[in-house]
Amino acid sequence: MADSTPTSLTRLMAEFEKLPGIGPRSAERLAFHILKSSKEEAMGLAHAIRDVKDNVRHCRICYNLTESDPCGICTDPRRDASRIFVVEQPKDVLLLESTGLVRGVYHVLLGHIAPLDGIEPGDLTLDALESRVKKGGIAEIVIATNPTLEGESTALHIKSILASHKVAVTRLARGLPSGSQIEYASRAVLQDAIEGRREF
Repeated sequence: MADSTPTSLTRLMAEFEKLPGIGPRSAERLAFHILKSSKEEAMGLAHAIRDVKDNVRHCRICYNLTESDPCGICTDPRRDASRIFVVEQPKDVLLLESTGLVRGVYHVLLGHIAPLDGIEPGDLTLDALESRVKKGGIAEIVIATNPTLEGESTALHIKSILASHKVAVTRLARGLPSGSQIEYASRAVLQDAIEGRREF
């Protein structure tokens, strides 16, 4: 029996199913939602996806996502450029920024050390972080990696590569229980962690 589903609709469902957390049923619902939407709404989504792929890149200084290089945080004169918060992913910057408590700047590692997954220190932006410190003017590195096994090993590696430099290295402290991830932390938890950071 021939499949009565239009080829383009089948293709759309297949593309949605490639997204994380989307199974066949969810992909089907999304595809039919797009089909029912107005052409303007559907094309709005298509154009937003195109624009993200065409315009968003990593800042050459901090490696956060940006449409202008360097990014708005790195070029903001109101920021304390002597204090760098080191995070694993760009989404961690969004979450820390949402607290309104970070006055410094960021450095995004684009991952964490995970030898079992084939991710070594050289795969991260650690060389760029050390270069920023070597240029001078940095008073504190705040390690804000996730309090997981991989995040902790990454933090220890950062501490070791910065040991020969005259810079304070602190770590987000209370408020982030071991095994948790920054992306799931509330504003109150992040506030405690930022304000209670300690020497590392």
